[in-house]
Amino acid sequence: MSVAVKFSIPYGKQTISQDDIDAVTEVMSAPLLTTGPKAKSFEEAVASYCGAKYCVAVSNGTAALHLASLALLKKDDLVLTTPNSFLATSNAILYVGAKPIFVDIMREGNIDLDLCEKELQKNPKIKAIYAVSFSGKMVNQEKLKALKEKYGVIILEDNAHAIGATKDGVKAGSCKNSDCSIFSFHPVKNMTTGEGGAITTNSKELYEKLLMLRNHGMVKTADMAPWEYEMRALGFNYRITDFQCAFGISQLQKIDGFLEKRRAIAKRYHDSFENTSIKPLYDFDEGSAYHLFVVRVPYHDKRELYEKLIAKGVGVQLHYIPINKQPYYKELGYGDEYTPVMDKYYEEALSLPIYPLLSVGEQEYVIMCLKDML
Repeated sequence: MSVAVKFSIPYGKQTISQDDIDAVTEVMSAPLLTTGPKAKSFEEAVASYCGAKYCVAVSNGTAALHLASLALLKKDDLVLTTPNSFLATSNAILYVGAKPIFVDIMREGNIDLDLCEKELQKNPKIKAIYAVSFSGKMVNQEKLKALKEKYGVIILEDNAHAIGATKDGVKAGSCKNSDCSIFSFHPVKNMTTGEGGAITTNSKELYEKLLMLRNHGMVKTADMAPWEYEMRALGFNYRITDFQCAFGISQLQKIDGFLEKRRAIAKRYHDSFENTSIKPLYDFDEGSAYHLFVVRVPYHDKRELYEKLIAKGVGVQLHYIPINKQPYYKELGYGDEYTPVMDKYYEEALSLPIYPLLSVGEQEYVIMCLKDML
């Protein structure tokens, strides 16, 4: 069976109002359009919201991962990471010549930190852990702190799904137990700048390095002539525009309201699936940012289920295909890792529509369609 991929209820959608449009319009008539005063204000707002000392805003979430990897890693460094993420997480490790080691996940979808510790015990040459807050649920912060203190590993938190999330009293992006954290502001995320991303850190040295790498590796000092600059590293043009940052400031002011609506939707899903064969990925969690709402479904043919739901106007999605099983990674020698939890997850997982503008009626329709098919 084959159907056109058209639907009236997408799995994710941005929430934009007139104040967002007004904020962008105002900056469009300002003298500076690229990285300028609004970018600085946005960085300060993100850092303040997350509880971090510093923030560097960039052109997208992948750029954030790339710059963070350039600043944190060296060629041939070994990095523990998850197969359950978008490609960019482990690709950024490869970008800098380092080597990902894929570790199985827990049932909740996040990397298994106990298995990470076993890897660290076996191989003291491992330099870092890239921990993803999958679906908006942060990893166990006490365990993350213990691994950092005991083994001295670099920790990057990929919080692309998790702005506003909390775990063990720690807020996503605060970098309380990590060297840095990254965010994505793609339209499907919990807040958006159109495209965009950010890196937070509490290290001044790392912050200054990220600023330099964002802008071609260039540095200007007070004693230089106005036209002078020095290129001190091989950097990139990963700058973000001021009008994107004006948009981001407006969105950030509403993020807690967005999260409240996402959590209400998640709670309705959770309660609706009690005593059914449809199992939410984890019990309802007030600390999760719920970028995604993932369920595990016992359906004999997931492609058939997907196509039937799409045909009914329900925009389901699958997050994610195991990264280590992608053809490119197989060519590098990956694919045979022992990851039974990830493999089982991929067989059963389905992401349901969740975004602030999803109405109760639309959600009830999604629930009814899924229940009817199962």
